[in-house]
Amino acid sequence: MAQNNDFLLDTTILIDLFRGRQEAIVFLDKLSQEGSLFVCAVVVSEIFSGVRPAELSKVEEFLEAMNYVQIDYKTAKRAGLYKRDFQRKGINLSISDTLIASTAVDHSLTLVTKNVRHFPMRELNVIAH
Repeated sequence: MAQNNDFLLDTTILIDLFRGRQEAIVFLDKLSQEGSLFVCAVVVSEIFSGVRPAELSKVEEFLEAMNYVQIDYKTAKRAGLYKRDFQRKGINLSISDTLIASTAVDHSLTLVTKNVRHFPMRELNVIAH
């Protein structure tokens, strides 16, 4: 399914999971058999920014149990340069997306997202769900 054995989950797959979408549940189960699943600070903050009150404890319990990858100086620098370089080409990317992409690149993780077009970086391995 992917080149790397480990995966960084974007917000989109987690929203589908928390909403009980069967295809997301099956997809994540398949990925978890291939490698480890990770989240980063940006994804966690995006999830909590839109969490429904009734889902809060379930979401919190799930995210606290996840593997977590840090965003350090190198990753933040790469994200800023992605934003700058793509903007110069007329492609406006959000800093959130460039942080997620740089986290995946710096930690050799395959990014799992519905929003593939938000992640045009050539060195990034992306799979759509």
